[in-house]
Amino acid sequence: MKSQAIALTRDTVTPLRLFWISTLSVFLILAQTLMVSARGAPESFADLAETISPSVVNITTSTTVAGRMGPQGIVPDGSPFEDFFRDFQNRNGPEGDQPRRSSALGSGFVISEDGFIVTNNHVIEGADEIEIEFFEGFSLPAKLVGTDPTTDIALLKVEAETPLKFVSFGDSNTARVGDWVMAMGNPLGQGFSVSAGIVSARNRALSGSYDDYIQTDAAINRGNSGGPLFNMDGDVIGVNTAILSPTGGSIGIGFSMASNVVVRVVDQLQKYGETRRGWLGVRIQDVTEDVAEAMGLEGTAGALITDVPDGPAKDAGLLSGDVILKFDGADVEDTRGLVRQVGNTEVGKAVRVVVNREGQTETIMVTLGRREEAENSSVPTGPTEPEEEAAPETLDLLGLSLSAVTDELTEEYSLGDNAEGLVVTVVDEDSEAFEKGLRAGDLITEAGQSPIKSFDEFEEKIAEAREAGRKSILLLVRRSGDPRFVALGIEEN
Repeated sequence: MKSQAIALTRDTVTPLRLFWISTLSVFLILAQTLMVSARGAPESFADLAETISPSVVNITTSTTVAGRMGPQGIVPDGSPFEDFFRDFQNRNGPEGDQPRRSSALGSGFVISEDGFIVTNNHVIEGADEIEIEFFEGFSLPAKLVGTDPTTDIALLKVEAETPLKFVSFGDSNTARVGDWVMAMGNPLGQGFSVSAGIVSARNRALSGSYDDYIQTDAAINRGNSGGPLFNMDGDVIGVNTAILSPTGGSIGIGFSMASNVVVRVVDQLQKYGETRRGWLGVRIQDVTEDVAEAMGLEGTAGALITDVPDGPAKDAGLLSGDVILKFDGADVEDTRGLVRQVGNTEVGKAVRVVVNREGQTETIMVTLGRREEAENSSVPTGPTEPEEEAAPETLDLLGLSLSAVTDELTEEYSLGDNAEGLVVTVVDEDSEAFEKGLRAGDLITEAGQSPIKSFDEFEEKIAEAREAGRKSILLLVRRSGDPRFVALGIEEN
């Protein structure tokens, strides 16, 4: 029996050993795969810097600044000190009255062997002369091809006798928080310089409608503006544009415009010398939770149309109160996303816009216009007809004191010609209405997505919302002509 037990034990050892050996092998292979896909800190950035440095340039601009303007005297006429100060100014010569040259420094990078260079618009804005200094030590004058102040991107062109070394754009969408990056440029006018760090955050928005910034802790200082932000493959994934700093120097919070935004801008500047963004022609706001509840929506995704002026959307039949859910086949998350989707779409393209209109889904075809043309044009207003004087009664409801539109209120609050609705004259500071930003002078033009002109219509819409089981009612409020939707609670105590 003893020998059988020993034999049984030996027979079972072999498969167990094979199992553990196989498991260990799989683990080692997996560990090696993870080490390859998740790069650790490089031993040195020297090879990368050596490869890409020749494509990074320093930019010097010259601008003519007007001489001293305005009154020259610093004492009243007739003062006993007038002659003294006049002599003082004369001794300092007339140079202060003459135009002078002002210089500025920045950075950029070459994107083609025939001399196209990308930088920031604010680096070259207003410049009379632009000089490009290359890493190898030579300089060339540059001409401005085009600019896009919206994304702060400019495209320059130099003429060189031999092909220039250049870098390519990478896909900024593949950059992950924590990835290593390298910034290059001309910080504080000190010449070519390299700094390294990581991607600190993605999809940052600073101020513009098309913002998509990569935040990095790679040192970016004044003079780095317009320089490239590289990934470890040597591809440009951002253009260094701004820093957040109380001192003006780097504190580890820098922002680079994402390359996927820059590529589209540069392509248009190369082709047209200007940008050509799609234009839908609507005013929009985000769908908040209370607005969604008031409208009976299932979620907050989409963009709520607050106004439809003359333009492509109006021609196609989009209406105020529509919630845009899809644009050209892509879901709309919020207003910022829709603005970028529309702007990135070709001018003149007919697109499908899916909206929620009073609880029903509709698809509307819209032919996009051009945003730049719309921004530079003004919409003419037609003649107006005088309105009858409204009775000055007031209604106190939902923390608001409301009045019908009168000539006096129209003048006092600058409501504009042909104003219709109910005017807010007083807002209770302890009310939800005050908390959500309603103020005296606001004009309520819709309630429950229907136009209102009287107290009875307003109270009727509130009653309808309560009967439908709604906890709030959606109001369209205009202030200085700008519309926005606000949801106010209507639950009875």
